[in-house]
Amino acid sequence: MAAKLMSLRVMSCNLMPRRQTGMTLIELIMALVVIAVALTGALKVINLTASHSADPLVQQQAIYVAQAYLEEILLQNYTDPDGTNAGETRASFDNVGDYDGLNNTGARDQYDNLITNLSAYHVSVTVVDQPISGLNAKKISVTAKGPNLPGLTLVGYKFNY
Repeated sequence: MAAKLMSLRVMSCNLMPRRQTGMTLIELIMALVVIAVALTGALKVINLTASHSADPLVQQQAIYVAQAYLEEILLQNYTDPDGTNAGETRASFDNVGDYDGLNNTGARDQYDNLITNLSAYHVSVTVVDQPISGLNAKKISVTAKGPNLPGLTLVGYKFNY
């Protein structure tokens, strides 16, 4: 009888449904697809960030270049002190009007020497008469363009006082 009872127990254990352990193949494939999509999105964001990480540096350098040119020009006389512009080069510019139409490929110092590390920048200057409130003034526009930077313009005014 004991042997019969034991065999009934074994039979009843085999008839009960087993608990599932592990993952099915479909669940595993779906998990891989979800992880792949998430990683693709994350890597695209990292790539975009890395490719544009130098943009603020280029823009800041262009601002510094334009500021240096504008300061150099504003320190000059309003009118030509010797009365002539004949034979002048950038190193001998002595008034604001001399800078009108200046175009430099590569940033240059006040003696017209190329600044090696800033050779990828382009600087142009325009000077126009623009009276303000009855005062004689010249509007000075300095535009600096850098690598992948369309250009930024700084404007200053020189008054004849």
